[in-house]
Amino acid sequence: MLAAVIALVGSLFFALGAALQQFEASGTARPGLLALLRRPRWLLGGASILAGGGLHIVALGLGPLTIVQPMGVASLLFALPIAATLHGRRPARAELAAAGVVAAGLIGLVLLVPEHDGPTHLDPAGVVTLLGVSGAAAALLWAGSLAASAAGRATLLATSSGVLYGATATLMRVLVDGAWNWWYLLALPVPALLALVMLQRAYAVGHFGVSFAALQIADPLTAVAFGALLLGEPLPTGVLPVVAAALTAAGTVALARSSPLETRPDPIRPDLTPSDRF
Repeated sequence: MLAAVIALVGSLFFALGAALQQFEASGTARPGLLALLRRPRWLLGGASILAGGGLHIVALGLGPLTIVQPMGVASLLFALPIAATLHGRRPARAELAAAGVVAAGLIGLVLLVPEHDGPTHLDPAGVVTLLGVSGAAAALLWAGSLAASAAGRATLLATSSGVLYGATATLMRVLVDGAWNWWYLLALPVPALLALVMLQRAYAVGHFGVSFAALQIADPLTAVAFGALLLGEPLPTGVLPVVAAALTAAGTVALARSSPLETRPDPIRPDLTPSDRF
């Protein structure tokens, strides 16, 4: 029970941080990190995200993964009302319902991944493969976002960020287990920083619900995929993972349709309309 409560509070902090950062990035023509770092509310959002991650780690030390992980997915359900409040509106029922479907599917996928107790080892060639594949996938998603609609652009950019964060999480696991070379540590900030840049660009589009959902989906699934391909970890089998994936996909599509465009006037170019900015 204590692990579940701590994980739930961590999800609330993570959702608050994401909503604050999206509020600051939304409507910005060029959401560069240097510009965002000068905004106290964006920095507060980053601190809140770090606090949420720390609480999640504490919860994992107190309770089983099957209890803690579903609480982490709840951040999507917390984030939408917080973001709507910041933008001065109430979240629509269709938006919350779609987010609930995404959360249900994602919880199913997370819980169906078999546990792996073996050692985590990745040789230098595997690290190069990890960075190369994730970088190429992120670049393709970014390129696709250039010709997509606003909701599609937010989805593709956030998915690109999630892929890079998933690669970062995989490399972090290798570092934590101690089977690494010194340059692994130097390589770690590269996908993490690129993921942060892509995520701010997704937030700047204005469709927070779909971008946050895409991030929540792409990050763990990428980590699971790399774990299977590079670390020899098992994948879920059977019909249930397919059902969970279908729920997640259906909820994301519904969320893209119901998530409103939320942008603020660009403080540098307030004359720009949302379509002009992107």
